[in-house]
Amino acid sequence: MAQLQPSSGKPLYIRMRDDDNVAIVANSGGLHPGAEFAGGLRLVEQIPQGHKVALDDIAEGEIIRRYGEVIGHAAADIARGSWVKESLVVMPDAPRLSDLPKSRGTVSAQPPLEGYTFEGYRNADGSVGTRNILAISTSVQCVAGTVEFALKRIREELLPKYPNVDDVVTVTHAYGCGVAINAPGAAVPIRTLQNLARNPNFGGEVLVVSLGCEKLQPELLLPEGIVEDSDDIVRMQDERLTGFNEIVTSIVTMAEQRLEVLNRRQRETCPAADLVVGMQCGGSDAFSGVTANPALGFAADLLVRAGGTVMFSEVTEVRDAIHLLTPRAVNQSVADALIREMDWYDRYLETGAADRSANTTPGNKKGGLSNIVEKAMGSVIKSGTSPIAGVLAPGERVREKGLIFAATPASDFVCGTLQLASGMTLHVFTTGRGTPYGLAAAPVIKVSTRSDLKKRWHDLIDIDAGTIATGEATIEEVGWEIFRLMLDVASGRKTTWADHWGIHNALALFNPGPVT
Repeated sequence: MAQLQPSSGKPLYIRMRDDDNVAIVANSGGLHPGAEFAGGLRLVEQIPQGHKVALDDIAEGEIIRRYGEVIGHAAADIARGSWVKESLVVMPDAPRLSDLPKSRGTVSAQPPLEGYTFEGYRNADGSVGTRNILAISTSVQCVAGTVEFALKRIREELLPKYPNVDDVVTVTHAYGCGVAINAPGAAVPIRTLQNLARNPNFGGEVLVVSLGCEKLQPELLLPEGIVEDSDDIVRMQDERLTGFNEIVTSIVTMAEQRLEVLNRRQRETCPAADLVVGMQCGGSDAFSGVTANPALGFAADLLVRAGGTVMFSEVTEVRDAIHLLTPRAVNQSVADALIREMDWYDRYLETGAADRSANTTPGNKKGGLSNIVEKAMGSVIKSGTSPIAGVLAPGERVREKGLIFAATPASDFVCGTLQLASGMTLHVFTTGRGTPYGLAAAPVIKVSTRSDLKKRWHDLIDIDAGTIATGEATIEEVGWEIFRLMLDVASGRKTTWADHWGIHNALALFNPGPVT
């Protein structure tokens, strides 16, 4: 891509709070030295779009403040109008978990939002899917190649016969054997696989393909009460199966039995309260916390007001803002659960001789984010303003409605997988740098932080939130646009670009347990 040239338009910056001593350059391509803002601030050097400019002289050791929060201290004197580069920002310590604000209790809720519906697939357990998909689970990586071979046959030979079924997908992974299956950390991938099979978009039809000798025996992936010789399991080592073709035919036959059931499902009108939406940001930049994430936070509040469930995640992108979240917990028990997940992850990182600073990527920094503290402040804005109603450990199934913190790593693929296990049926993904990320199991709506990205990736980005930065739209207007698109995509009335192109990333388990 050609380097963007500095803007010749009216110099503009975005300051998040009145007490911030830095702001980000808003102009596409950045600004030249000598550019003068309306308030009289003059740049002393060229600054790229999204990067920080010092609004005042900042002495060495003094606080650097954005979002009204301390994002670092100056490593050297920084002159007014200078570029506040990453190297000049010394990252502060994370908030101490022992000194966090207490829960304020349930705050006065905004008025309910009534009358909003979508067309979904209601399941026997009361959950509602946005898609009608047959999922084939696997208990071990050894069978993945065989299952993919069978999948090709199922899609070519069977799927056209069952037009009400959207797709057939495989839940393949690198787990199942060569692992310490009874170690405490093993609970996470096992729980994740169990709950992935129960995702509402899969309609309750369970099919597991096993090798037979693996440590993760397939019964562990079935609902409670299923017997060992269940017809929900194909074991490749079953002595009754002779040859590869017979094994594949067995999988195809069992798949067709479930396709017949799923094909009888019909969409029906459901209240917006039945939606379970996961939120995530990836390829973030300095505009993430200015445009796309605030708009998504507004949309999240709308869905909560409508009685729905919204999950935000990414522990390392919450850790430095935890002091802003514990007061929003509906009670102290939920606040304590937030602290529990932060503490667990702190210890997990320590075990791997890493810390939270490893999170910020080269792309994040190129987009203007100096460190994980600044990134976290922009990330948590997508949680909106609703009270936090519950907390989930990695891979746990959602129990409450409202705003939920689902603890996950920040990795796009791992976070998406864990949110699917928690019951997510629709994903909203904000990005500043751009990503083609998609999921086969649930539609992914992508929201750009900048209009430049939407223009370049016009057939990958679903909503442009960059219009907030240019003044063409408000946070509220884009928030409503996201909310309405959620309902349309959930109903099958509109298709996301990722689904249009069939862009689907592989599932990625989070396995903190030992590999033997």
